[in-house]
Amino acid sequence: MTPADVTVAVPTYERESVLVNTLQALVDRGGAGEILVVDQTIHHEPGTEECLRDLAGRGRIRWRRLEYPSIPHAMNVALLEATRPLVLFVDDDVEPSDVLVAAHAASYEDAETWAVVGQILQPGEHPAGALRRYRTHGLRSHLDFPFNSVDPAWVSNVVACNFSMRRARALQVGGFDENFVGAAYRFETEFCRRLLGAGGRVLFQPQAALRHLRVPSGGTRARGSHLNTVSPAHGVGDYYFALRHGVTVESLLYILWRPFRQVRTRFHLRRPWWIPLSLIAEVRAFVLALRLLRRGPRYVVTPQPGS
Repeated sequence: MTPADVTVAVPTYERESVLVNTLQALVDRGGAGEILVVDQTIHHEPGTEECLRDLAGRGRIRWRRLEYPSIPHAMNVALLEATRPLVLFVDDDVEPSDVLVAAHAASYEDAETWAVVGQILQPGEHPAGALRRYRTHGLRSHLDFPFNSVDPAWVSNVVACNFSMRRARALQVGGFDENFVGAAYRFETEFCRRLLGAGGRVLFQPQAALRHLRVPSGGTRARGSHLNTVSPAHGVGDYYFALRHGVTVESLLYILWRPFRQVRTRFHLRRPWWIPLSLIAEVRAFVLALRLLRRGPRYVVTPQPGS
């Protein structure tokens, strides 16, 4: 595959200047077959609106606006509307490397590679050395994989801010499950596990690098902090992910451990009055996850037989 075979998809929500900077960096580096912006923001600042209209008017981006925010829905729209065989998802607050698109495209020489996750440097992070040994089976396999590593590896977990896939294979397994509501935590991990279950492999490719800026406003952070809320939005995805894995000893332990993990923080140590409220949020998230599980997954297309 070549960079011309890649649709770079940028889902965005309530981001302004950093979105413009991200898109301009992608445009300046060139090479991609197309750049598709899936915009969930109702009203942009005038300057952002003008820049987006200018880029779209000059054919540098395709600009698709949605009526409501949903991470998996926006990514499904991108999968359906992409015109290239590979779709590379990047966040709207990143600094891509010069070879980001080319490195993703070059990673698909092996037909068994159905998806590729690239190196992600979070604020303050640097490329890391050799990988430690990680669990390769079960619910928790690769959940703590270090995406700032310099070593290629086959993985069973991904981060959606630097994640490409064969479009046909992604649609074959149904796309992303839109039952992942709120902050949609773990939605990309659940999707990755379905790709693996259908016979594909997922490669971590450190040459496909970007820096994630983690801008404190917009995106999932538009929903506030998970530390001081009674909303189920931040936890429901994790519970739903565990329940979708099946009722096993491992999944039950994962579910039981999560509430304690969420309140074992410096924030709660210094503000213990938030502990019962955070536990309420966890109970609400689990109840919502059960409701979503009973409803059944919401895929963009019906998975093909054998997927």
